[in-house]
Amino acid sequence: MKRVILTTIVLLFCFLLAGAAWYYSKLKTGTRTTHRTANITASPALMGRLNSRANQLQLYAKQHAYNADLCFLIDMSIESGRNRFFIYDLQKDSILDAGLVAHGSCNKNWLSGRQYGNETGCGCTSLGKYKIGNPYKGKFGTAYKLYGLDSTNSNAFKRFVVLHSFSCVPDEEVHPAPICQSLGCPMVSPAFMNKLAKIIDQSNKPVLLTIFDQNK
Repeated sequence: MKRVILTTIVLLFCFLLAGAAWYYSKLKTGTRTTHRTANITASPALMGRLNSRANQLQLYAKQHAYNADLCFLIDMSIESGRNRFFIYDLQKDSILDAGLVAHGSCNKNWLSGRQYGNETGCGCTSLGKYKIGNPYKGKFGTAYKLYGLDSTNSNAFKRFVVLHSFSCVPDEEVHPAPICQSLGCPMVSPAFMNKLAKIIDQSNKPVLLTIFDQNK
């Protein structure tokens, strides 16, 4: 009889111990900060477009002493609710990460589709290569000055087109819904901006950004 009671007590203790361990693991999981990695699965067509732009950018980077290891590519032919800002590894021809980015409204309440411009005050996205310059603190927090390197974006600095974040840009894809629009700046979510800032700040050479549209 004593053996049965002792066995029962041992089993009950083990059960309670297992239950406590399970509860602790759930509690720990519940308090852990999580962040879903961006969906960077790309179709062959998208990889082809990115690879083509990346090859051109890498050659330009080597010729002008820019960062030739990685770059930022924005494909404006993709809808705004999908990831279209790509952190691209130039050495491995691969996408490191991706996020949402707003395009310019061209000073309209809501721009249907995409339009591009380079005139001062146009409020549109400008296609072309950009050198990412120094950071500064603005009304949107940390932002990076952009210098247009092509005739299609030569007025970027004069237009105050900068790389910055804004809370209206989600962290994850929302397609088929669109996201908010900017006045020509490549505007990303605060979380994605933190990733970009680390790359830019740790780079010994200026990082290049290209905004392109395969239909233009």
